[in-house]
Amino acid sequence: MTPIPRRSRRPLAPEAAAVVRAMSGGLSRRALLGTGLAAGSAAALTACAPPKPPAGGAAALDLPTDVSDTDKTLKWANWTAYLDMNGKETQSPTLEAFMEQTGIRVSYSEDVDDNDSYYAKVGPQLRAGQSIDRDIFTFTDWMAARVIRDQLCQPLELIQMPHVVSNLLQPLKDVSFDPGREHSITWQSGFAGIGYNRQKVGRELKSLDDLWTDDLKGRVVVLSEFRDTAGLVMQSQGVDISSDWGKAEFEAALDFIEQKIEEGYIRKVKGNSYLEDLTSGNAVAGITWSGDIFVLGADTGDDSWTFTIPESGGTLWSDNLMVPITSTHRRNAETLMNYYYEPAVAAQVAAWVNYVCPVDGAQAEMEKIDPDLAESPFIFPTADYIADNNIQSFRVLDAEEDIEFADLWSTKVMGN
Repeated sequence: MTPIPRRSRRPLAPEAAAVVRAMSGGLSRRALLGTGLAAGSAAALTACAPPKPPAGGAAALDLPTDVSDTDKTLKWANWTAYLDMNGKETQSPTLEAFMEQTGIRVSYSEDVDDNDSYYAKVGPQLRAGQSIDRDIFTFTDWMAARVIRDQLCQPLELIQMPHVVSNLLQPLKDVSFDPGREHSITWQSGFAGIGYNRQKVGRELKSLDDLWTDDLKGRVVVLSEFRDTAGLVMQSQGVDISSDWGKAEFEAALDFIEQKIEEGYIRKVKGNSYLEDLTSGNAVAGITWSGDIFVLGADTGDDSWTFTIPESGGTLWSDNLMVPITSTHRRNAETLMNYYYEPAVAAQVAAWVNYVCPVDGAQAEMEKIDPDLAESPFIFPTADYIADNNIQSFRVLDAEEDIEFADLWSTKVMGN
């Protein structure tokens, strides 16, 4: 499966995007698309979603005074390569248009390298009631569930976001980790698989085994998000990661990854900063996220960069916009979230980031921008595409497993 470069790919349908989106919290870091997905797919998302947070949450807390009416500013923490930056590090056409339309000045920063490291940084401050100097942060479903549970985010006023209410894909409107979408709004969804440079590698990479060859030794990077890296390895070992498996299967995957690190095949285990290794040429392949590879190809002008779902399967995930409990600009944040749910705006972002779009109506708008992209399975996947490529969600871990497996990952893999 050779992907089409960022400005000329082929998506399938907005229903697929919903599939990816919904999968993020239960079905995956991302989840099932909404418009026209079969009832079975929507049910699957619901069944696999993370457990509901305890009653109360941020809504039960005293919130800081919102100064949005008098202070037209907003600070947004996001992941790398996750907005239409137009090849310039600090300029996004959609963000520039938002600021011009609303008068709200947005400071956009790529603060999030992976969920655990960013949460470890901001969590203690938020629990102490201290400002993290951000008004929006972006977390994957499983971490978003933890943020809600720990009462570290503010409730959202859906009445202030009519585009979100109207255009959020149906399966994403009532996810189990955030019933009624009271604290989070889906930003993008995507896949984890194999990213590589065809020219530098000299051949197609179709399976995970293709990464562990002598000519690629020391030139492979993998993700520090264990649900993606360990998830792909478990799939290659014959495990259905969306169903009933246990510690033994997880440890078998970690032992394999640890071995590949010790043997020198894996150069680094990194968050979003793995792109630095691919850009510099220190690495030419790895376990990566889908949209990143298309953005890398566009930004470097090298159409040899390729993303593929391994023959054994890939993972799905979704990321969410949330307002930190200490923010004093919630209304400004809601204005921005609402703006990005306008189909034409969502399509413009999707055309650059090439991740699964959660906005109903964006596919029709994409046809005006790039008809090929309006058919891309990486932006608008169909349920058939998800099934045919064995793209699965990493099953929801209970609280004890979450702690135990994170400790195992940290000790066996991140400690190397």
